[in-house]
Amino acid sequence: MTTTSTRYVALLRGINVGGKARVPMQTLRDLLASIGGSAIRTHLQSGNAVFTHQDRDPQQLAGALQQALADELGLTITCMVRTAEDLRRVVAANPFDMTGIDGSRFLVIFLAGPVPLDRLATIDPAAYAPDEVRPGERELYAHLPDSIRNSKLAARLTDRGLGVPATNRNWNTVTKLLELSDS
Repeated sequence: MTTTSTRYVALLRGINVGGKARVPMQTLRDLLASIGGSAIRTHLQSGNAVFTHQDRDPQQLAGALQQALADELGLTITCMVRTAEDLRRVVAANPFDMTGIDGSRFLVIFLAGPVPLDRLATIDPAAYAPDEVRPGERELYAHLPDSIRNSKLAARLTDRGLGVPATNRNWNTVTKLLELSDS
């Protein structure tokens, strides 16, 4: 009997930003290999990896990677793991027409659970214009045309604001990770 491998995307929150939580990409690749990952590729220096693994649940893989980071580096880092198929769904389900939208100013906020619709309902769209946010399944899509740095809405789209662990990637990174997971 042969076992099948699944392609996954790991998203680590808040590493290598502002000199905090330093995780070299070679270390990330080594840690993924230590939990049974193979065909590991990283993208950028901000905690993005594509890998293959045998018959494992994405949540179990995220937990194993979080534990490996804690054991090896003493860091508590939120990790999310999605299948390549799920990432494909995220890209296909984008509710925005991307015509004229700068991918670096468009975020996908990946959540550890379902979208907290009750918390989103407290956001008055007019108060945050021109920024916009729309829900997906376990992700939010946010267009921040004046940049994340200048966005008042971005502060509401965090763990604290949403009440669920979250990590974001800009659209350019999301589509590159999908490309890497398909290759």
